[in-house]
Amino acid sequence: MANITASMVKDLREKTGAGMMDCKKALVESDGDVEKAIDWLRKNGIAKSEKKASRVAAEGLSRILTDGNKACIVEVNSETDFVAKNELFLELLDKTLKVLINSDVKTAEEAYALPVDGATLKDVFINAVATIGENITLRRFTNIEKADDELFGCYMHQGGRISAVAVVKTTDPQVAKNMAMQVASMNPTYISRNDMPKEVIDHEREIQVALVNQDEKLANKPDKVKAGIVEGRISKSLQDMCLVDQEFFLDTNIKCGQYLKENDSEVKSFTKYVVGEGIEKKEENFAAEVAAMTK
Repeated sequence: MANITASMVKDLREKTGAGMMDCKKALVESDGDVEKAIDWLRKNGIAKSEKKASRVAAEGLSRILTDGNKACIVEVNSETDFVAKNELFLELLDKTLKVLINSDVKTAEEAYALPVDGATLKDVFINAVATIGENITLRRFTNIEKADDELFGCYMHQGGRISAVAVVKTTDPQVAKNMAMQVASMNPTYISRNDMPKEVIDHEREIQVALVNQDEKLANKPDKVKAGIVEGRISKSLQDMCLVDQEFFLDTNIKCGQYLKENDSEVKSFTKYVVGEGIEKKEENFAAEVAAMTK
């Protein structure tokens, strides 16, 4: 067996754009022959996929899978919305969910190392990139567990552009699903004020106190009245952040808290993914791109 040196790995990486570990593996498999190593990387789709890794993947889909008392929600990104509709991409999503739901990994890096059909999840993604021709990444996932007396409410909007999972203590599956739809459509941050960090409330109070003190119409009001106004404004400002204080999307005459109470139900947790949120997308000038191609 040839002695694989660091400089050999470095040279191969510069020629192919593949990762250091992949280059070392290719050289080992090729007994140190650089040209064979390049072929090995190309045949495995690694050189091709690594070169695409720098391209922004901000499209894609999220998906949900439940299995008994376990659920998993995942977001896989692609470069274009078109690829997100590809059957191979959808198969990749399903395979990823099935691997993750019974695992205890916490990060994408750990997830990539999970075994799949004699390979790893990373290999599955690399092959998908090589076949589909776009950068595809596992962005995030959350494994969720519930108790026996709780139900999962799941909802996916626009095929998975937005996905939400709610854990609800209830006997009615429709109530659980309605809460997932509430989360997806109304975007609460907390279940109730009881779950809201003190600093969030204190920050809002600081703002409202300043506004009241600057209001000339309230200048001569007693401090007790001003305090009441401040608390009222805080409640109004923060209610949209709390699920139980939001208007119920199916009946805006009642709050979610009332709907839950009427159905003897309680939301224990919720998770929501919006595909691409927080990713800085590259602005494309389509006209300029077409013009450049004609030169």
